[in-house]
Amino acid sequence: MQKIKSLMTRQGLRSPQESVHDLSPIESFRIPSKEELRELREEPTDPQAQQEIINSIEEVYFSNDSFDIVKYELERLPPVLSLQELEEYRDKLKQQQAAVSKKVADLILEKQPAYVQELERVTSLQTGLQLAAVICTNGRRHLNIAKEGFTQTSLGLLANQRKRQLLIGLLKSLRTIKTLQRTDVRLSEMLEEEDYPGAIQLCLECQKAASTFKHYSCISELNSKLQDTLEQIEEQLDVALSKICKNFDISHYTKVQQAYRLLGKTQTAMDQLHMHFTQAIHNTVFQVVLGYVELCAGNTDTKFQKLQYKDLCTHITSDSYIPCLADLCKALWEVMLSYYRTMQWHENHDQDEAAAVTSVSDGSNVIGTEENSFDRSYVKKKLEHGLSRIWQDVQLKVKTYLLGTDLSNFKYDDFIFVLDVISRLMQVGEEFCGSKSEVLQESIRKQSVNYFKTYHRTRLEELRMFLENETWELCPVKSSFSILQLHVCSMNNTYEFKFMEQSRSPSVSPSKQPASAISTTLTLFEQYCNGGNPFEIQADSKDDETEDVLASNGSGRIL
Repeated sequence: MQKIKSLMTRQGLRSPQESVHDLSPIESFRIPSKEELRELREEPTDPQAQQEIINSIEEVYFSNDSFDIVKYELERLPPVLSLQELEEYRDKLKQQQAAVSKKVADLILEKQPAYVQELERVTSLQTGLQLAAVICTNGRRHLNIAKEGFTQTSLGLLANQRKRQLLIGLLKSLRTIKTLQRTDVRLSEMLEEEDYPGAIQLCLECQKAASTFKHYSCISELNSKLQDTLEQIEEQLDVALSKICKNFDISHYTKVQQAYRLLGKTQTAMDQLHMHFTQAIHNTVFQVVLGYVELCAGNTDTKFQKLQYKDLCTHITSDSYIPCLADLCKALWEVMLSYYRTMQWHENHDQDEAAAVTSVSDGSNVIGTEENSFDRSYVKKKLEHGLSRIWQDVQLKVKTYLLGTDLSNFKYDDFIFVLDVISRLMQVGEEFCGSKSEVLQESIRKQSVNYFKTYHRTRLEELRMFLENETWELCPVKSSFSILQLHVCSMNNTYEFKFMEQSRSPSVSPSKQPASAISTTLTLFEQYCNGGNPFEIQADSKDDETEDVLASNGSGRIL
């Protein structure tokens, strides 16, 4: 033991008992006293014997630090105590304690160099921390000097510059929002100018810009306003689409179609267009007939406006029947012509689009091309199917008008005129959709049967009266006379045999327009596509110069 102490003294170290007070509470442990160390030297130093003694210690002593050894040993005492047994057991515990203490001492001596080295590292670390504290103190002092002299001012400038940039961005955003707020004025102007594609494009761009600034609370209200404006544009667009039904305008319809394409509602537009055509037919015929009914009634009674179209047709007088029929056919012609020109527009537009796609086709926009192709196919089928529907509505309206009045008391020429108008209307229907107009044929057949029954009955009575009461003689005519030259007038100055002249050209329309004779290869829609109307009424030339077919010496009543 003296050798160990002398070794520690030469190395400048203290004994474990002296240095244990410098350790933290966690690192402290029980160090054998000098007396115990002396006893340890007297004990045998056989390592194997020492290990056997340590192994003989019960495991409960190593269970945990809170184990109460005294209590445990006292509880193990037998009921009857024997001094000799107690001394033997005490000697055994002392041996175990001595073995453990010696083992601990050996471990301490074994770890002494590591302990010294670690203690030196701790000392060096403490010195480094003190130096770091000095450096930090000096750094703080110099930072305060720099802050007061330079950094604070520079950082203030940088902060102000950053605020300036933020405010500039905010100003741009506010200007954009202000522009968006004023967009409704420009949209109203564009709608008044009927620039529907531009209005929709502007509205969609504003919605896109509004979504960029959606973090501003005022934008939510603006989004609602823009959505309402877009719905208002769609309503006005629908009204503009309905105007096509009566007066087709290429530029106007082009704008409407472009607008619907921007909205992605090309198919919806076509559905709406057919609804408008159906409504236009109903409104047109009702307004025409209502105008004549009110004109003939001679008052401003509004009861006629509440009548159904079928009932309204029964109030047409004989004098206004033919003008009303002519105006009715002219109005329906305008509707069908608008539909015809609409189909022409789509055919030309599809051809232009197909040519454009073919010229720039590179496979980069296959999806968009397929969608456009599908829309064109849908529109084409819808328009083709709508031809028969439009014509069917026209037939039903004209049939209702024809059967609403009894034509049996009409003059012969007036009835022939009605037949000619209906014949021309059926020709329009055949050119419009290839229909044979069975509805019109049936209705005019009924009126014709009724008319000629009455006409034959009245004319037979008139013929019998003439044959019984008049003197007759042969009519002197020239040798070149033909029945087609017959134009003798009756008492009421109407041409009794004028129908004979018409029989030479039965296809002549009531309008007597030269175009029908000049152009026989063009359809009515091609002839009147840019103006005019095949149902225009023109005064018949009643004073045509005709060749005198009578001989100079004729007299008496002639037949």
